[in-house]
Amino acid sequence: MSDRFELFLTCPKGLEGLLIEEAVGLGLEEAREHTSAVRGMATMETAYRLCLWSRLANRVLLVLKRFPMKDAEDLYHGVLDVEWQDHMLADGTLAVEFSGHGSGIDNTHFGALKVKDAIVDKLRTPQGDRPSIDKLNPDLRIHLRLDRGEAILSLDLSGHSLHQRGYRLQQGAAPLKENLAAAILIRSGWPRIAAEGGALADPMCGVGTFLVEAGMIAADMAPNLRREQWGFTAWLGHVPALWKKLHEEAVERAAAGLAKPPLWIRGYEADPRLIQPGRNNVERAGLSEWIKIYQGEVATFEPRPDQSQKGLVICNPPYGERLGDEASLLYLYQNLGERLRQACLNWEAAVFTGAPDLGKRMGIRSHKQYSFWNGALPCKLLLIKVLPDQFVTGERRTPEQRQAEREQAAYDQTPNEPQERKFNKNGNPIKPTPAPAPVIEQPRLSEGGQMFANRLQKNLKAMSKWVKREGIDCYRVYDADMPEYAMAIDLYHDWVHVQEYAAPKSIDPEKASARMFDALAAIPQALNVDKSRVVVKRRERQSGTKQYERQAAQGKFNEVSEGGVKLLVNLTDYLDTGLFLDHRPMRMRIQKEAAGKRFLNLFCYTATASVHAAKGGARSTTSVDLSKTYLDWARRNLSLNGFSDKNRLEQGDVMAWLESSRDEYDLIFIDPPTFSNSKRMEGIFDVQRDQVQLIDLAMARLAPGGVLYFSNNFRKFQLEENLAERYAVEEISAQTIDPDFARNTKIHRAWKITAR
Repeated sequence: MSDRFELFLTCPKGLEGLLIEEAVGLGLEEAREHTSAVRGMATMETAYRLCLWSRLANRVLLVLKRFPMKDAEDLYHGVLDVEWQDHMLADGTLAVEFSGHGSGIDNTHFGALKVKDAIVDKLRTPQGDRPSIDKLNPDLRIHLRLDRGEAILSLDLSGHSLHQRGYRLQQGAAPLKENLAAAILIRSGWPRIAAEGGALADPMCGVGTFLVEAGMIAADMAPNLRREQWGFTAWLGHVPALWKKLHEEAVERAAAGLAKPPLWIRGYEADPRLIQPGRNNVERAGLSEWIKIYQGEVATFEPRPDQSQKGLVICNPPYGERLGDEASLLYLYQNLGERLRQACLNWEAAVFTGAPDLGKRMGIRSHKQYSFWNGALPCKLLLIKVLPDQFVTGERRTPEQRQAEREQAAYDQTPNEPQERKFNKNGNPIKPTPAPAPVIEQPRLSEGGQMFANRLQKNLKAMSKWVKREGIDCYRVYDADMPEYAMAIDLYHDWVHVQEYAAPKSIDPEKASARMFDALAAIPQALNVDKSRVVVKRRERQSGTKQYERQAAQGKFNEVSEGGVKLLVNLTDYLDTGLFLDHRPMRMRIQKEAAGKRFLNLFCYTATASVHAAKGGARSTTSVDLSKTYLDWARRNLSLNGFSDKNRLEQGDVMAWLESSRDEYDLIFIDPPTFSNSKRMEGIFDVQRDQVQLIDLAMARLAPGGVLYFSNNFRKFQLEENLAERYAVEEISAQTIDPDFARNTKIHRAWKITAR
């Protein structure tokens, strides 16, 4: 065999430039860059060293032969000509991987089959011994790459991909591959920072991949030091003595590195389920003395190494796959920016994101950006120097102010020098006045964001007197007032509920996304609420039952008040919150008219109207709904106000229930869904089609002199004209719209119906 070999090092897309630097540093000669690969010449010693020390490569492929190939026969004979007895035993195990197409081979499985046939035919003995296939742990893993009519036949020295270091047996939902994490750390300047004794912190560490890769770089540990099974272990060309020498050198280097005082490397993770798996990964990597993982939220992140020590904050925040997801992540990125500005002054930061638009919302500029790929997803690495002149704040500073801040920051970073001590007239030392704490300004809103904030504040001011007078603490403050900012914003005491309407297809998605981010950035400032109390949802304009479907499962209820009653809302788990704000005037009307009456609430949802009726002195209330979930919620609403007696809750299909009921009621409220097709009811309910039957059944239960209120939110709904022939029908829609829905008077329609 030759003393020098051609090697192909494969890597994730985007890492080629870093890999070629690393490979040359490890001894690769005549190196050239390819897509997702680096090619060069090397000795066996360099090939082993690359397997052991490359933090970035996926595989180290040793080229056995190159040959021209026109068809499958050329492929077979080209592979057959190799002296395979120099590489493996006749009864060994084999795996073949094939990539590329052309030259009559369009199916990689067929290509791999031809390669396998040639090797097996070459090694088959007269006794019938021949290699067998083992895809998991073969003695030899062969790769053939077809590139523009040339076949490149290689032996995979690495075996399993080199990114599989062996320490990460447990992982989170969307982990970074280990070699991508290492590449991000290298691009972020961590080797330099670590050499200077700097610290590292990850505020969203997951199961600790960044932490472990950073620890291995700092401690001079070969990333694959602990791997036992290699692609060359059973290869007949393997030189065990040479490998043993290199491995022992790596063991000595790691021992020397770990003997140094450990660097301060810390991870924080909000999800308690990931803490122990992360700690287990750290322990398996042998870095428990260097790396600590704690439970912690981004909003309270504050790295605290020695006061004089600075370093690198690195993280991979969630990206969000859809616009609605990204919108709800905006505050996470803003919290991250705030914590960098408040707790990490003079540090460096690296934010790896698949949503660079969110990265721009952190209120701090990046001085450099690098493009990467996380699988098929294009991503950006934002590098940030956490210095005041990089902050995007509400106050614009003059060049002179910026220069003064730079000089102050430079002064703050210089070693402390002995200061001249001053004394008062009694000879006692005067304590120096501590410098005032820096004022952390809010990120500056964009022009659109500021315009949106102004509108919110104007609406808030306009409604303040009405809200105070009526004793309301949950109301709509914005409803697509500005068409380009298509959302509804409701206040629930000190929480904000945002529903984003899906933009029409005619709107550029990037513009819609940018406007959404502008608006969301403005909401906490304009309404003076903490970002953690803003809940964002996306609402498609559609009919059906989707508004009742579960969105999440947090189970968190908030108490709000309206007209002297207390009600429970859930802002996170469903598209709607358990309280239809637009029906407030109808609930108040029911409260005023309910004294001494028997009240029936059909399609009662969470029975808020029943609570108001009970508050108004109803003799009894009966609430009917098909959903056990909402009836349980209704029970809690009634109990919260002390109304448990004389308040029935009935589970059932409203139409069937009305047909079987023989009771009379003095006051009936019906607010049906547009459409319902629950498995627990027969047939499908359609409000436009079934309104006459529904109202007739309800009117049959109405006591003499009683009143039925009928309301619904279906925009195209038309009340059947023939109902007016049998009953006294009066549309009262205008009287059931409060000031917070004055802009959207078509939110619902309502009728008062009585017997003639």
